[in-house]
Amino acid sequence: MTRATTFSQLRALTMLFVRNQATRGRIVGLAVLAVTGIIVGALATGSTAIDPTVAGTRFVNLYGLSLLTPVVALVFASGSLGDLVEDRSLVYLWLPPVPRWVIALAAWVASLLVCLPFTVGASVVMAAATGGGTDLMIGTTWASLIGLVGYSGLFTALGLRFRRALVWGFAYLLIWENFIAQAGAGAARLSILSYLRSILSAYTGAGLQLADRELGWSYVIPALVGVCGIIYATRRLDRQDID
Repeated sequence: MTRATTFSQLRALTMLFVRNQATRGRIVGLAVLAVTGIIVGALATGSTAIDPTVAGTRFVNLYGLSLLTPVVALVFASGSLGDLVEDRSLVYLWLPPVPRWVIALAAWVASLLVCLPFTVGASVVMAAATGGGTDLMIGTTWASLIGLVGYSGLFTALGLRFRRALVWGFAYLLIWENFIAQAGAGAARLSILSYLRSILSAYTGAGLQLADRELGWSYVIPALVGVCGIIYATRRLDRQDID
C-alpha cells in the first residue's frame, strides 16, 4: 500500500468521522456551553477588584480547562468510534483493506477538528473577554490545545473500550481529575488537568493549585496520553471482534 493510498484513506475516514460526530444536538449543546463561559467570564471578572490577569487565569482554569475542554473532548471523541460500536457499523470500515492504525488516527484527528472551535477558540475568546491581557490569551491557547490533544486520544480509546463511554468519562473527570487528583501531588501527576494548569500559570504568573509541573513536561505528558490512547485503540481494533 503506497503512502498516497494511506493518506487518501486517512483523509476520507477523517471526513466520515467528522460528519458522524458533528450532529446538530451536540453542536448546539456545546455551543451554548462555550458561549455561556464567554459571557460569564466577562461579567464575573469585570466586577471584581482582583487583578484582571489573576482573575482571568482563575476563571479560565475553572471553566475553560476544568470543564469546557474535557467535556467537549469527551462528547465528541468518545463517540468517534463508540457510536459505530453501539450501532454495529464499525465492521463496515474493515471491509476495505484499511490498516487499523489509520482508523484510530482518523477518529482522533476528526475529534480534534470538530472540538477546536468549542475548546481552543471559545477559551481564547473567553480569556480575551476577561480582560486578562495577551499573556493570558497565549497561555490559554496552549493549555487548551494540549489538553484537547490528550483528552481526545484518551476518550477515543474509552469510547472503543466501554459501552456508555460518556458515563465512564464523566466519572473519570469528576472523581479523578476534580477530586482525587486535588488531594495531593502524587495523584496529580496522573492528572492531565494539573499539566494544563501549569502551562497557564507559567504564562500568566498567577498561582493555581497543583500548577507546579515543569513547563516542558506539561506539554509532553498530555500529548503522550493522547498518543497512547490511539495506540491502545489501534490494538483494540486489531484484537476486538465487532459484529
